[in-house]
Amino acid sequence: MNEISVLVGGKAGDGIRQAGITIAKLLGRLGYRIFFYDDYPSLIRGGHNFSIIRASQEKVSAHKDKVDIVIALNQDTVEKHSDALVKNGIILYDSDKVKADGVGIPITSIVKELKGSSIMRNTAAIGAFCKLINIGWTLAEEVIRDVETKDTDLNVDIARAAYKIIGDSLINIGRTSLKPLPVLSGNEAIALGGVSAGLNLYIAYPMTPASSILHYLAAHEEELGVVTVHPENEIAVAVMALGATYAGSRTMVGTSGGGFALMTEAISLASQGEYPVVFVECQRAGPGTGVPTYTMQADLHFVLNAGHGDIVRLVVAPGDAEEAYYLTGLAMNMAWEFQIPTFVLSDKHLSESLFSFDLDNSVRVEAGQRELWNGEGEYKRYSLSKNGVSPLAFPGNPKAVVKGTSYEHDEFGITTEIPEEIQKMQDKRLLKKKALLKKLQELETVKVYGNPNASAALICWGSTKGSCVEVGREIGLKVIQPLIMEPFPTDSVRDALQNIKKLVCVETNATGQLAKLLACHGIEVDSKILRYDSRPFTVDGLFGKIKEVIS
Repeated sequence: MNEISVLVGGKAGDGIRQAGITIAKLLGRLGYRIFFYDDYPSLIRGGHNFSIIRASQEKVSAHKDKVDIVIALNQDTVEKHSDALVKNGIILYDSDKVKADGVGIPITSIVKELKGSSIMRNTAAIGAFCKLINIGWTLAEEVIRDVETKDTDLNVDIARAAYKIIGDSLINIGRTSLKPLPVLSGNEAIALGGVSAGLNLYIAYPMTPASSILHYLAAHEEELGVVTVHPENEIAVAVMALGATYAGSRTMVGTSGGGFALMTEAISLASQGEYPVVFVECQRAGPGTGVPTYTMQADLHFVLNAGHGDIVRLVVAPGDAEEAYYLTGLAMNMAWEFQIPTFVLSDKHLSESLFSFDLDNSVRVEAGQRELWNGEGEYKRYSLSKNGVSPLAFPGNPKAVVKGTSYEHDEFGITTEIPEEIQKMQDKRLLKKKALLKKLQELETVKVYGNPNASAALICWGSTKGSCVEVGREIGLKVIQPLIMEPFPTDSVRDALQNIKKLVCVETNATGQLAKLLACHGIEVDSKILRYDSRPFTVDGLFGKIKEVIS
């Protein structure tokens, strides 16, 4: 079949995300291209959790409102999501706890009989699901063993028992002709992109939705060659990172908006001291604590303007896992090449969703160059140069006194308040922007999808790209996606807008932050489609809104 969507739901503590990930990997092994969306409240127990797994023979980066199968581990799932079923859709449910029309099996009883824990109901549901859509037991067991690293044999026994209860398969999913691809979250791609560019130290205080970067890198420290540190708060994170880069470590930090607010003073220090640090900011709904486990694109201008004084920075905004991998590596390399703070602007929808990841078709990243001192003469940490970049030396070099400072300074790093010296150093740092712009001209800074001859276009950024690209292709529109938000690629955007008579900006925030940024560069949009209820655009939901605007 060409496409299938599955929703699995239950309460917090039922292992809903784990079940969804397992289903995503099962379908991925059959060659389907995967997008996985996870919806959960900020509760450890209770509340309603659900995940949607969309599997297609085309690349997909967004989910739909309608699903083919609902897997219900509680009654809430039936009541909240039965309307999402397509005509002739199937509800697979735990008949011990749920009343519904569909396929019921005694999931709770199976787990109790085999002396499993309550959370293993999700494994039983997966076993039944595999038989329901005609996935062979060999593949089912293989994936369950890969995913369930604790009590593996018991999980397999429970899944097998549920598998055998289902009679005839109701759907024949079939294997595609496509090569199976690994399934990665946006945060895992961010982590691996940093590693590919030489990341060897990651510092973070856990904050949803950035936390899984820390968890992933900590779990794979030895094989990835990255040290992870969990300090007491985000202020400590940022300042510790500056110290690490001063000592020569390729360092990245990660947080969400509230934690990033505590880091802003360190951003100015990074600019003044010319410390290359990568800041990952995974947006969630605000202001304040907001809605901690849901998504928004409302921190764009905060990141563009964070820190006091004139600061040269690079801000990248990936829209899927492959872009997250590449652009994080780019941010790491540009930080060290130009000795500036750089920023990866993600959001919950990108960070915690899962995507099929095709490294063969991704832009590969390797650790870039950095300007190192040749050891000749007297070392000047902030020596003047044509591009504003000074040679680096690190503490421990017996020939160099390596200064680090938050004060304005001369070429040696000695504090100065002399007007001519102050202006000279301000000019030095600002030269980096010209050099950075020249470098970016060699790279793809804007992506264009859809109908190249269309007279109407959608412009979007970050994770909204997934639904926009799909809807744009369906309707016959051009879709424009800036990858770099600062320095903004104005000329490339203008080139993409040639012959466009109607420009529609699509964002998940209340004020149209990309539209405002475009206006700052002399580009006006004709319409804005904004969603700001902390949920992302679905493909079919956006389709209807765009049809209204375009017509």
